[in-house]
Amino acid sequence: MNAITLNLHPTIELTDEQFALICSTNRDLKLERTATGELVIMPPTGGETGKRNSSINAQLWLWNQQSKLGEVFDSSTGFILPNGATRSPDAAWIKKERWESLTSQQQQQFIPLCPDFAIELRSSSDSLLELQKKMTSDPASPKVRDRRESFRARECARMQEYVANGLTLGWLIDPQNKQVEVYRPNCPVKTLSNPISLSVENILLDFTLDLTDIL
Repeated sequence: MNAITLNLHPTIELTDEQFALICSTNRDLKLERTATGELVIMPPTGGETGKRNSSINAQLWLWNQQSKLGEVFDSSTGFILPNGATRSPDAAWIKKERWESLTSQQQQQFIPLCPDFAIELRSSSDSLLELQKKMTSDPASPKVRDRRESFRARECARMQEYVANGLTLGWLIDPQNKQVEVYRPNCPVKTLSNPISLSVENILLDFTLDLTDIL
């Protein structure tokens, strides 16, 4: 099932507290809020996507348990970015000193920071297959191509939003095409084809993500 975006502005302008209440009463959904006030509703993931997410978070958590350099967060965590958007990356990491600079209350709520490192995992092709069945039997039709390209553009824009709001490193993992896009500030997007692992030399010292069960 595809994500649904509801444009509430200017009729309704949600406060941080109201948005948090909506999230807490709809725990079976993943909710985000864009910088312009739109509410993005995403259904639970399928089994394969859930397995991949678990592998990513487990590897990042195990590395952090040894390094003690920061804090790891899964996709249930909301981050309030400087531009006002509330986003929930599939996996995120914050430097220890930035986390400890927050008050106890801030740590309990949506985190008012952009992560230092974030991973987004592109969902399986279920939504695309559903779209193809509804619209046409031809996956190469202009309508399907346009929707596919639009979906990809939103994913890329999401990563670019993180970078624009302070992200140091971001990985967009695409199991369908066996590709990974690497996002950094002031650098062109780097695309890796069918990598077996990903490594970080700077902010996450010696962290390597094994992609064997992910791509």
